[in-house]
Amino acid sequence: MPLWAVIRHTGRRSGTPYETPIAVVPTTDRGIVMIGLPWGARTNWARNVLATSGASLRWRGREVELVRPRIVEGAEASQLARAAFRPVLRRFPAAVVFDRG
Repeated sequence: MPLWAVIRHTGRRSGTPYETPIAVVPTTDRGIVMIGLPWGARTNWARNVLATSGASLRWRGREVELVRPRIVEGAEASQLARAAFRPVLRRFPAAVVFDRG
């Protein structure tokens, strides 16, 4: 399962388009996409997607539209992650969870 992807988002103040490499966290629900935030919810790209209510993701050779972004704490993120990734997510302060558009 390829974890690496590129999230495409728009600057919340500048309107500038950005592309940021990220790692997608495998989840137990195919309807959501989760990206861990090891440096916390104040990460610029995370703030951008929250402000603009979504982004797109270049993942597995396809574009995936992401909508309804929300920040969850590490404990909740670990419950959404597949078993092998739960210990890592518990240590993260937060994650961004999106619905697939």
